[in-house]
Amino acid sequence: MEIWMHQLLQWLALPQFGLSTVLVVSFISATLLPLGSEPAVFGLVKLNPDLFWPAILVATVGNTLGGAVSWWMGLGAHKVVDKARGSATEVRALQWLRRFGARACLLSWLPVVGDPLCAVAGWLKLPFWPCLAYMAVGKFLRYLAMTSALLYALPGHLAV
Repeated sequence: MEIWMHQLLQWLALPQFGLSTVLVVSFISATLLPLGSEPAVFGLVKLNPDLFWPAILVATVGNTLGGAVSWWMGLGAHKVVDKARGSATEVRALQWLRRFGARACLLSWLPVVGDPLCAVAGWLKLPFWPCLAYMAVGKFLRYLAMTSALLYALPGHLAV
């Protein structure tokens, strides 16, 4: 799988694929695979500043769709396993998610815990559409903040 992923990333790195690259990379990064999409968004915006808003929106859509896939994976896992078994921490986390419901998906932008959070929301059978809406808001705000911060911190244009 490592070779396949490396070849895919090389293909997506070609400059003529811009927004489609951002879509695919942001989708993959929202699954449980370890990949960050912010460098792709930042790189595209750095190369073509006119694509700031389209890149933010495309990254949000891709990342939200990836979160939806994680939600469905969690729902499927729940159907396979009847009960969550584990430590007291796991039980507390599940209780916390039940208490906050779909609003907890607003935190899907967080590193490390955000993507599994979407899967657990599906596991708990939290309502799909509200979860998806909260995921989209959180992910949009993350891309907006990260890309804006990077553009502020690294002004100037890249030499092409």
